[in-house]
Amino acid sequence: MSNSSAPAHDERVGVLGKLVETSPATLQTGLEILFAPIRFLAFWLAVTLPFLYLPLLISGLQGEQVTVFGTLLALNVAALVVGHGHAR
Repeated sequence: MSNSSAPAHDERVGVLGKLVETSPATLQTGLEILFAPIRFLAFWLAVTLPFLYLPLLISGLQGEQVTVFGTLLALNVAALVVGHGHAR
């Protein structure tokens, strides 16, 4: 009987070997490409979230609205941090 998983295993080891041999600059570029859409969305989320504050502040913060406002504020700060590096 032949071991049918041997070629697939060799192929995975080859891919892993290529990844290990890759330069850190290439990996950094790959990560930048991967995180660019996340940074883009976070940037625009940070821009648009303050518009959701207005109805809460105009009507006055009462009861559960304080929690919603705090959550929106924390989400906005997180989006500002993540989206800060977004280029034009």
